[in-house]
Amino acid sequence: MTFTVSLVGRPNVGKSTLFNRLVGKKLAIVDDTPGVTRDRREGMGKIADLKFKLIDTAGLEESFDDSLEGRMRLQTETAIQQSDVCVMMIDGREGVVPMDEHFSLFLRKTNKPIILVANKCEKQSSIFGIGEAYGLGLGEVISISAEHGEGMGDLYDALKQYYFEEPAQEEFIDTGHEKDDEIVKKRPLQLAIVGRPNAGKSTLVNSCLGEERMLTGQEAGITRDSISSDFEHYGKKVKIFDTAGLRRRGKINEKIEKLASADSIRAIKFAQVVILMLDMEQGIEKQDLSIASTVINEGRALVIGANKWDKVEDKEKTLNELRNRIEASLNQVRGVPIVTLSALNGKNIEKLIDSAFNIFDTWNIRISTSKLNDWLRYKTEQHPPPMASGRRIKVKFISQIKTRPPTFYLNVSLPDEMPESYIRYLAQGMREDFDLKGIPIRILMRKSENPYEHLRNKKAIGKRK
Repeated sequence: MTFTVSLVGRPNVGKSTLFNRLVGKKLAIVDDTPGVTRDRREGMGKIADLKFKLIDTAGLEESFDDSLEGRMRLQTETAIQQSDVCVMMIDGREGVVPMDEHFSLFLRKTNKPIILVANKCEKQSSIFGIGEAYGLGLGEVISISAEHGEGMGDLYDALKQYYFEEPAQEEFIDTGHEKDDEIVKKRPLQLAIVGRPNAGKSTLVNSCLGEERMLTGQEAGITRDSISSDFEHYGKKVKIFDTAGLRRRGKINEKIEKLASADSIRAIKFAQVVILMLDMEQGIEKQDLSIASTVINEGRALVIGANKWDKVEDKEKTLNELRNRIEASLNQVRGVPIVTLSALNGKNIEKLIDSAFNIFDTWNIRISTSKLNDWLRYKTEQHPPPMASGRRIKVKFISQIKTRPPTFYLNVSLPDEMPESYIRYLAQGMREDFDLKGIPIRILMRKSENPYEHLRNKKAIGKRK
Protein backbone atom coordinates (compact mmCIF):
# COMPACT_ATOMS: atom_id res chain seq x y z
CA MET A 1 0.00 0.00 0.00
CA THR A 2 1.32 3.42 -0.98
CA PHE A 3 1.00 6.43 1.33
CA THR A 4 -1.52 8.65 -0.50
CA VAL A 5 -2.13 12.39 -0.20
CA SER A 6 -4.98 14.28 -1.91
CA LEU A 7 -5.03 18.02 -2.61
CA VAL A 8 -8.52 19.44 -2.13
CA GLY A 9 -10.14 22.86 -1.97
CA ARG A 10 -12.26 25.25 -3.96
CA PRO A 11 -11.27 26.17 -7.54
CA ASN A 12 -8.18 28.28 -8.28
CA VAL A 13 -6.42 28.07 -4.91
CA GLY A 14 -3.27 26.55 -6.48
CA LYS A 15 -3.76 22.79 -6.09
CA SER A 16 -2.33 21.95 -9.51
CA THR A 17 0.63 24.29 -8.98
CA LEU A 18 1.48 22.48 -5.73
CA PHE A 19 0.92 19.13 -7.47
CA ASN A 20 3.45 20.01 -10.18
CA ARG A 21 5.99 21.17 -7.61
CA LEU A 22 5.71 18.01 -5.51
CA VAL A 23 5.91 15.60 -8.46
CA GLY A 24 8.78 17.63 -9.95
CA LYS A 25 7.17 17.88 -13.38
CA LYS A 26 4.59 20.08 -15.08
CA LEU A 27 2.05 17.26 -15.36
CA ALA A 28 -1.11 19.14 -14.39
CA ILE A 29 -2.34 21.99 -16.56
CA VAL A 30 -2.13 25.29 -14.65
CA ASP A 31 -3.95 28.50 -15.54
CA ASP A 32 -5.59 31.42 -13.75
CA THR A 33 -8.96 30.30 -15.08
CA PRO A 34 -10.97 28.61 -12.30
CA GLY A 35 -11.92 24.96 -12.83
CA VAL A 36 -9.11 23.89 -15.17
CA THR A 37 -8.73 20.51 -13.42
CA ARG A 38 -11.73 18.23 -13.84
CA ASP A 39 -10.65 14.61 -13.49
CA ARG A 40 -8.47 13.56 -10.59
CA ARG A 41 -4.81 13.26 -11.59
CA GLU A 42 -2.26 11.05 -9.86
CA GLY A 43 1.53 11.24 -9.63
CA MET A 44 4.40 10.32 -7.33
CA GLY A 45 5.17 13.26 -5.06
CA LYS A 46 8.27 13.91 -3.01
CA ILE A 47 9.45 16.26 -0.25
CA ALA A 48 13.01 15.44 0.83
CA ASP A 49 12.93 11.75 1.90
CA LEU A 50 9.10 11.48 1.86
CA LYS A 51 7.75 9.76 -1.25
CA PHE A 52 4.02 9.34 -1.73
CA LYS A 53 1.18 9.03 -4.25
CA LEU A 54 -0.32 12.47 -4.81
CA ILE A 55 -3.83 13.13 -6.15
CA ASP A 56 -4.76 16.48 -7.69
CA THR A 57 -8.52 17.00 -7.62
CA ALA A 58 -11.08 19.26 -9.21
CA GLY A 59 -12.11 22.29 -7.18
CA LEU A 60 -14.88 21.23 -4.80
CA GLU A 61 -18.18 22.52 -6.12
CA GLU A 62 -21.50 22.86 -4.26
CA SER A 63 -23.30 20.72 -6.79
CA PHE A 64 -25.04 17.41 -6.12
CA ASP A 65 -26.84 16.75 -9.46
CA ASP A 66 -25.76 15.08 -12.72
CA SER A 67 -24.22 18.28 -14.10
CA LEU A 68 -20.53 18.48 -15.02
CA GLU A 69 -19.84 20.19 -11.68
CA GLY A 70 -21.71 17.46 -9.81
CA ARG A 71 -19.70 14.73 -11.56
CA MET A 72 -16.49 16.63 -10.75
CA ARG A 73 -17.50 16.64 -7.09
CA LEU A 74 -17.93 12.84 -7.14
CA GLN A 75 -14.41 12.49 -8.56
CA THR A 76 -13.05 14.56 -5.66
CA GLU A 77 -14.99 12.53 -3.08
CA THR A 78 -13.49 9.33 -4.51
CA ALA A 79 -9.97 10.80 -4.21
CA ILE A 80 -10.61 11.69 -0.57
CA GLN A 81 -11.76 8.14 0.19
CA GLN A 82 -8.54 6.74 -1.31
CA SER A 83 -6.28 9.11 0.67
CA ASP A 84 -4.40 8.65 3.91
CA VAL A 85 -4.15 12.44 4.37
CA CYS A 86 -6.09 15.33 2.81
CA VAL A 87 -4.32 18.64 2.23
CA MET A 88 -7.01 21.31 2.15
CA MET A 89 -5.84 24.47 0.41
CA ILE A 90 -7.19 28.00 0.69
CA ASP A 91 -6.05 31.22 -0.98
CA GLY A 92 -4.08 33.11 1.70
CA ARG A 93 -4.48 36.42 -0.14
CA GLU A 94 -8.27 36.20 -0.35
CA GLY A 95 -8.74 34.71 3.10
CA VAL A 96 -11.56 32.37 4.07
CA VAL A 97 -14.70 32.49 1.91
CA PRO A 98 -18.05 30.72 2.56
CA MET A 99 -17.12 27.86 0.22
CA ASP A 100 -13.97 27.17 2.29
CA GLU A 101 -16.10 26.96 5.44
CA HIS A 102 -18.57 24.62 3.75
CA PHE A 103 -15.92 22.17 2.63
CA SER A 104 -13.95 22.25 5.85
CA LEU A 105 -17.14 20.89 7.48
CA PHE A 106 -17.41 18.31 4.69
CA LEU A 107 -13.81 17.14 5.20
CA ARG A 108 -14.18 16.86 8.97
CA LYS A 109 -17.05 14.38 8.47
CA THR A 110 -14.74 12.06 6.49
CA ASN A 111 -12.59 11.34 9.58
CA LYS A 112 -9.47 11.67 7.42
CA PRO A 113 -6.41 13.49 8.77
CA ILE A 114 -6.51 17.05 7.39
CA ILE A 115 -3.61 19.43 6.85
CA LEU A 116 -4.75 23.02 6.27
CA VAL A 117 -2.55 24.97 3.86
CA ALA A 118 -2.82 28.67 3.01
CA ASN A 119 -1.29 29.15 -0.45
CA LYS A 120 -0.04 32.29 -2.20
CA CYS A 121 1.59 33.55 1.02
CA GLU A 122 4.71 35.02 -0.53
CA LYS A 123 3.66 38.54 0.51
CA GLN A 124 2.75 40.19 3.83
CA SER A 125 -0.76 40.88 2.52
CA SER A 126 -1.65 37.22 3.15
CA ILE A 127 -1.21 37.47 6.97
CA PHE A 128 -4.87 38.43 7.47
CA GLY A 129 -6.01 35.42 5.44
CA ILE A 130 -3.83 33.08 7.51
CA GLY A 131 -5.44 34.42 10.70
CA GLU A 132 -8.92 33.78 9.31
CA ALA A 133 -7.97 30.19 8.43
CA TYR A 134 -7.62 29.26 12.11
CA GLY A 135 -11.35 29.89 12.40
CA LEU A 136 -12.04 26.80 10.24
CA GLY A 137 -11.21 24.62 13.24
CA LEU A 138 -8.74 22.39 11.39
CA GLY A 139 -5.78 23.13 13.65
CA GLU A 140 -2.50 24.75 12.67
CA VAL A 141 -2.31 26.59 9.34
CA ILE A 142 0.73 26.05 7.13
CA SER A 143 1.55 29.05 4.95
CA ILE A 144 3.20 28.25 1.60
CA SER A 145 3.80 29.58 -1.87
CA ALA A 146 3.40 26.66 -4.28
CA GLU A 147 4.60 28.81 -7.17
CA HIS A 148 7.84 29.87 -5.43
CA GLY A 149 8.44 26.72 -3.37
CA GLU A 150 8.18 28.45 0.01
CA GLY A 151 6.93 26.61 3.10
CA MET A 152 7.76 23.10 1.86
CA GLY A 153 9.68 22.37 5.08
CA ASP A 154 6.59 23.04 7.19
CA LEU A 155 4.48 20.86 4.87
CA TYR A 156 7.11 18.12 5.25
CA ASP A 157 6.81 18.24 9.06
CA ALA A 158 3.01 18.03 8.85
CA LEU A 159 3.04 15.01 6.52
CA LYS A 160 5.80 13.25 8.44
CA GLN A 161 3.57 12.50 11.43
CA TYR A 162 1.19 10.40 9.27
CA TYR A 163 3.76 8.94 6.89
CA PHE A 164 4.49 5.26 6.33
CA GLU A 165 7.02 4.00 3.81
CA GLU A 166 6.71 1.51 0.99
CA PRO A 167 9.70 -0.29 -0.64
CA ALA A 168 10.99 1.94 -3.45
CA GLN A 169 10.92 0.80 -7.06
CA GLU A 170 13.85 1.54 -9.31
CA GLU A 171 13.04 3.94 -12.14
CA PHE A 172 13.37 2.35 -15.58
CA ILE A 173 14.05 4.10 -18.89
CA ASP A 174 13.47 1.94 -21.97
CA THR A 175 16.24 2.27 -24.57
CA GLY A 176 14.82 -0.28 -27.00
CA HIS A 177 18.00 -2.38 -26.72
CA GLU A 178 18.05 -6.13 -26.08
CA LYS A 179 19.08 -5.79 -22.43
CA ASP A 180 15.73 -4.07 -21.73
CA ASP A 181 13.50 -6.65 -23.46
CA GLU A 182 12.71 -8.86 -20.46
CA ILE A 183 12.20 -5.84 -18.18
CA VAL A 184 9.71 -4.29 -20.63
CA LYS A 185 7.71 -7.53 -20.87
CA LYS A 186 7.33 -7.66 -17.07
CA ARG A 187 6.19 -4.05 -16.71
CA PRO A 188 2.63 -2.76 -17.37
CA LEU A 189 1.71 -1.99 -20.97
CA GLN A 190 1.72 1.81 -21.45
CA LEU A 191 -1.52 2.43 -23.38
CA ALA A 192 -2.70 5.91 -24.47
CA ILE A 193 -6.22 6.63 -25.76
CA VAL A 194 -6.34 9.53 -28.24
CA GLY A 195 -8.79 11.03 -30.70
CA ARG A 196 -10.96 14.00 -31.48
CA PRO A 197 -13.24 15.49 -28.78
CA ASN A 198 -16.26 13.37 -27.84
CA ALA A 199 -15.00 10.23 -29.62
CA GLY A 200 -15.58 8.16 -26.47
CA LYS A 201 -12.07 8.03 -25.01
CA SER A 202 -13.07 8.50 -21.36
CA THR A 203 -16.00 6.10 -21.76
CA LEU A 204 -13.57 3.46 -23.04
CA VAL A 205 -11.25 4.00 -20.06
CA ASN A 206 -14.17 3.67 -17.63
CA SER A 207 -15.24 0.43 -19.35
CA CYS A 208 -11.71 -0.97 -19.03
CA LEU A 209 -11.52 -0.01 -15.34
CA GLY A 210 -15.05 -1.12 -14.49
CA GLU A 211 -15.75 2.18 -12.70
CA GLU A 212 -16.60 5.81 -13.41
CA ARG A 213 -12.96 6.89 -13.11
CA MET A 214 -13.19 9.55 -15.84
CA LEU A 215 -15.76 12.27 -16.28
CA THR A 216 -17.94 11.59 -19.31
CA GLY A 217 -20.92 13.28 -20.90
CA GLN A 218 -22.36 14.87 -24.02
CA GLU A 219 -20.25 18.01 -23.49
CA ALA A 220 -17.25 17.90 -25.85
CA GLY A 221 -13.82 18.53 -24.34
CA ILE A 222 -14.54 17.48 -20.74
CA THR A 223 -11.11 15.86 -20.35
CA ARG A 224 -8.22 18.36 -20.19
CA ASP A 225 -5.34 16.60 -18.42
CA SER A 226 -3.89 13.25 -19.50
CA ILE A 227 -4.93 10.96 -16.65
CA SER A 228 -3.31 7.57 -15.98
CA SER A 229 -4.99 4.58 -14.33
CA ASP A 230 -4.05 0.93 -13.80
CA PHE A 231 -5.98 -2.25 -14.52
CA GLU A 232 -5.39 -5.89 -15.43
CA HIS A 233 -6.44 -7.70 -18.62
CA TYR A 234 -6.44 -11.46 -18.00
CA GLY A 235 -3.54 -11.14 -15.59
CA LYS A 236 -1.59 -8.69 -17.76
CA LYS A 237 -1.00 -5.26 -16.22
CA VAL A 238 -1.93 -2.11 -18.14
CA LYS A 239 -1.35 1.57 -17.38
CA ILE A 240 -3.94 3.42 -19.44
CA PHE A 241 -3.83 7.15 -20.25
CA ASP A 242 -7.00 9.08 -21.03
CA THR A 243 -6.18 12.23 -23.00
CA ALA A 244 -7.87 15.43 -24.08
CA GLY A 245 -9.53 15.52 -27.50
CA LEU A 246 -7.21 16.72 -30.26
CA ARG A 247 -8.52 19.26 -32.77
CA ARG A 248 -6.89 20.97 -35.74
CA ARG A 249 -4.47 23.71 -34.68
CA GLY A 250 -6.51 26.32 -36.48
CA LYS A 251 -9.51 25.50 -34.30
CA ILE A 252 -7.65 25.62 -30.97
CA ASN A 253 -8.30 29.07 -29.54
CA GLU A 254 -8.24 28.90 -25.76
CA LYS A 255 -4.97 28.77 -23.87
CA ILE A 256 -6.24 25.86 -21.75
CA GLU A 257 -7.11 23.85 -24.86
CA LYS A 258 -3.63 24.45 -26.27
CA LEU A 259 -2.10 23.19 -23.02
CA ALA A 260 -4.40 20.15 -23.05
CA SER A 261 -3.39 19.39 -26.65
CA ALA A 262 0.31 19.57 -25.73
CA ASP A 263 -0.38 17.25 -22.78
CA SER A 264 -1.98 14.71 -25.12
CA ILE A 265 1.03 14.78 -27.45
CA ARG A 266 3.29 14.15 -24.45
CA ALA A 267 1.14 11.12 -23.49
CA ILE A 268 1.66 9.71 -27.01
CA LYS A 269 5.44 10.07 -26.65
CA PHE A 270 5.49 8.14 -23.36
CA ALA A 271 3.07 5.42 -24.51
CA GLN A 272 4.02 2.10 -26.07
CA VAL A 273 0.69 1.43 -27.81
CA VAL A 274 -1.79 4.13 -28.82
CA ILE A 275 -5.48 3.50 -29.49
CA LEU A 276 -6.97 6.07 -31.86
CA MET A 277 -10.69 6.33 -31.15
CA LEU A 278 -12.91 7.22 -34.10
CA ASP A 279 -16.46 8.52 -33.78
CA MET A 280 -18.14 6.40 -36.47
CA GLU A 281 -21.31 8.49 -36.29
CA GLN A 282 -19.22 11.20 -37.96
CA GLY A 283 -16.85 8.89 -39.84
CA ILE A 284 -13.10 9.23 -40.25
CA GLU A 285 -11.88 12.79 -40.81
CA LYS A 286 -8.63 14.44 -41.83
CA GLN A 287 -7.83 15.26 -38.19
CA ASP A 288 -8.03 11.55 -37.30
CA LEU A 289 -5.41 10.78 -39.93
CA SER A 290 -3.27 13.65 -38.67
CA ILE A 291 -3.37 12.19 -35.14
CA ALA A 292 -2.47 8.75 -36.54
CA SER A 293 0.51 10.26 -38.38
CA THR A 294 1.71 11.84 -35.12
CA VAL A 295 1.58 8.43 -33.42
CA ILE A 296 3.53 6.80 -36.28
CA ASN A 297 6.14 9.57 -36.41
CA GLU A 298 6.77 9.04 -32.68
CA GLY A 299 7.40 5.36 -33.40
CA ARG A 300 4.46 4.13 -31.33
CA ALA A 301 2.35 1.06 -32.15
CA LEU A 302 -1.15 2.03 -33.35
CA VAL A 303 -4.58 0.42 -33.02
CA ILE A 304 -7.73 1.96 -34.55
CA GLY A 305 -10.86 1.78 -32.38
CA ALA A 306 -13.97 2.37 -34.50
CA ASN A 307 -16.30 3.50 -31.70
CA LYS A 308 -20.11 3.88 -31.66
CA TRP A 309 -20.30 0.98 -34.11
CA ASP A 310 -23.79 0.15 -32.85
CA LYS A 311 -24.98 3.43 -34.45
CA VAL A 312 -23.66 2.50 -37.93
CA GLU A 313 -26.35 1.25 -40.34
CA ASP A 314 -24.44 -0.25 -43.31
CA LYS A 315 -21.61 -1.89 -41.35
CA GLU A 316 -19.96 -3.83 -44.19
CA LYS A 317 -19.76 -0.83 -46.51
CA THR A 318 -18.56 1.49 -43.72
CA LEU A 319 -15.83 -0.94 -42.62
CA ASN A 320 -14.55 -1.40 -46.18
CA GLU A 321 -14.43 2.37 -46.71
CA LEU A 322 -12.61 2.82 -43.40
CA ARG A 323 -10.00 0.18 -44.27
CA ASN A 324 -9.41 1.64 -47.72
CA ARG A 325 -9.02 5.17 -46.36
CA ILE A 326 -6.53 4.06 -43.70
CA GLU A 327 -4.51 1.88 -46.08
CA ALA A 328 -4.28 4.74 -48.60
CA SER A 329 -3.41 7.44 -46.05
CA LEU A 330 -1.18 5.42 -43.69
CA ASN A 331 0.69 3.20 -46.13
CA GLN A 332 3.80 3.36 -43.92
CA VAL A 333 2.01 1.13 -41.39
CA ARG A 334 -0.05 -1.10 -43.66
CA GLY A 335 -2.04 -3.67 -41.76
CA VAL A 336 -2.77 -1.50 -38.72
CA PRO A 337 -5.47 -3.34 -36.71
CA ILE A 338 -9.02 -1.93 -36.78
CA VAL A 339 -11.46 -2.98 -34.07
CA THR A 340 -15.14 -2.04 -34.18
CA LEU A 341 -16.63 -1.42 -30.74
CA SER A 342 -19.09 0.36 -28.52
CA ALA A 343 -17.33 1.82 -25.49
CA LEU A 344 -20.66 2.77 -23.92
CA ASN A 345 -22.11 -0.75 -24.17
CA GLY A 346 -18.80 -2.51 -23.52
CA LYS A 347 -18.92 -4.40 -26.82
CA ASN A 348 -15.55 -5.66 -28.19
CA ILE A 349 -13.54 -3.94 -25.43
CA GLU A 350 -11.66 -7.18 -24.72
CA LYS A 351 -10.92 -7.62 -28.43
CA LEU A 352 -9.53 -4.06 -28.55
CA ILE A 353 -7.17 -4.65 -25.60
CA ASP A 354 -6.12 -8.01 -27.09
CA SER A 355 -5.19 -6.18 -30.30
CA ALA A 356 -3.13 -3.71 -28.26
CA PHE A 357 -1.15 -6.57 -26.68
CA ASN A 358 -0.71 -8.33 -30.02
CA ILE A 359 0.70 -5.28 -31.77
CA PHE A 360 2.86 -4.60 -28.71
CA ASP A 361 4.45 -8.05 -29.25
CA THR A 362 5.05 -7.20 -32.92
CA TRP A 363 6.52 -3.84 -31.93
CA ASN A 364 8.96 -5.75 -29.68
CA ILE A 365 10.08 -8.24 -32.35
CA ARG A 366 13.80 -8.92 -32.76
CA ILE A 367 15.14 -10.57 -35.94
CA SER A 368 18.47 -12.38 -36.09
CA THR A 369 21.24 -10.85 -38.20
CA SER A 370 21.64 -14.03 -40.28
CA LYS A 371 17.94 -14.07 -41.23
CA LEU A 372 18.04 -10.39 -42.09
CA ASN A 373 21.01 -10.75 -44.42
CA ASP A 374 19.61 -13.83 -46.14
CA TRP A 375 16.47 -11.80 -46.74
CA LEU A 376 18.49 -8.78 -47.92
CA ARG A 377 20.37 -10.83 -50.53
CA TYR A 378 17.10 -12.15 -51.89
CA LYS A 379 15.46 -8.68 -52.03
CA THR A 380 18.46 -7.01 -53.72
CA GLU A 381 18.71 -9.82 -56.30
CA GLN A 382 15.00 -9.53 -56.98
CA HIS A 383 15.21 -5.75 -57.33
CA PRO A 384 18.79 -4.34 -57.36
CA PRO A 385 19.47 -0.80 -56.07
CA PRO A 386 19.56 1.91 -58.77
CA MET A 387 22.59 3.54 -60.35
CA ALA A 388 23.94 6.83 -58.97
CA SER A 389 26.49 9.01 -60.78
CA GLY A 390 27.28 6.13 -63.11
CA ARG A 391 27.92 3.70 -60.23
CA ARG A 392 25.76 0.96 -58.81
CA ILE A 393 24.74 1.54 -55.18
CA LYS A 394 25.83 -1.50 -53.18
CA VAL A 395 23.76 -2.68 -50.21
CA LYS A 396 26.11 -4.90 -48.22
CA PHE A 397 24.77 -5.62 -44.74
CA ILE A 398 21.80 -5.11 -42.42
CA SER A 399 21.39 -5.50 -38.66
CA GLN A 400 18.72 -4.66 -36.12
CA ILE A 401 20.01 -2.19 -33.54
CA LYS A 402 16.88 -1.83 -31.36
CA THR A 403 13.19 -2.57 -30.97
CA ARG A 404 10.23 -0.41 -29.92
CA PRO A 405 10.03 0.46 -32.80
CA PRO A 406 12.11 -2.04 -34.83
CA THR A 407 15.12 -0.07 -36.08
CA PHE A 408 17.75 -1.31 -38.54
CA TYR A 409 21.16 -0.22 -39.79
CA LEU A 410 21.74 -0.67 -43.50
CA ASN A 411 25.33 -0.57 -44.73
CA VAL A 412 25.37 1.16 -48.13
CA SER A 413 28.22 2.20 -50.41
CA LEU A 414 26.56 5.55 -51.29
CA PRO A 415 24.00 6.32 -48.56
CA ASP A 416 23.47 9.92 -49.69
CA GLU A 417 22.49 8.72 -53.16
CA MET A 418 20.03 6.04 -52.05
CA PRO A 419 16.49 7.06 -53.12
CA GLU A 420 13.64 7.01 -50.59
CA SER A 421 11.63 4.76 -52.91
CA TYR A 422 14.15 1.95 -52.49
CA ILE A 423 14.09 2.28 -48.69
CA ARG A 424 10.28 2.06 -48.85
CA TYR A 425 10.64 -1.06 -51.01
CA LEU A 426 12.83 -2.70 -48.37
CA ALA A 427 10.58 -1.59 -45.49
CA GLN A 428 7.46 -2.93 -47.18
CA GLY A 429 9.22 -6.21 -48.00
CA MET A 430 10.33 -6.50 -44.38
CA ARG A 431 6.79 -5.79 -43.20
CA GLU A 432 5.37 -8.62 -45.35
CA ASP A 433 8.16 -11.20 -45.00
CA PHE A 434 8.68 -10.86 -41.23
CA ASP A 435 5.02 -10.17 -40.37
CA LEU A 436 5.63 -6.63 -39.09
CA LYS A 437 2.21 -5.36 -40.17
CA GLY A 438 0.77 -2.25 -38.60
CA ILE A 439 3.91 -0.92 -36.89
CA PRO A 440 6.44 1.77 -37.88
CA ILE A 441 9.79 0.50 -39.15
CA ARG A 442 12.91 2.65 -39.17
CA ILE A 443 15.80 1.94 -41.54
CA LEU A 444 18.89 4.05 -40.98
CA MET A 445 21.78 4.09 -43.43
CA ARG A 446 25.48 4.34 -42.87
CA LYS A 447 28.34 4.15 -45.30
CA SER A 448 29.97 0.74 -45.54
CA GLU A 449 33.71 0.77 -44.94
CA ASN A 450 36.15 -0.44 -47.58
CA PRO A 451 37.98 -3.42 -45.96
CA TYR A 452 41.13 -2.56 -47.97
CA GLU A 453 41.11 1.14 -47.01
CA HIS A 454 43.53 0.62 -44.09
CA LEU A 455 46.05 -1.13 -46.40
CA ARG A 456 45.84 1.74 -48.85
CA ASN A 457 46.49 4.20 -46.02
CA LYS A 458 49.53 2.20 -44.87
CA LYS A 459 51.01 2.27 -48.40
CA ALA A 460 50.46 6.04 -48.60
CA ILE A 461 52.24 6.54 -45.26
CA GLY A 462 55.13 4.30 -46.42
CA LYS A 463 55.60 6.31 -49.61
CA ARG A 464 55.76 9.57 -47.63
CA LYS A 465 58.51 8.11 -45.45
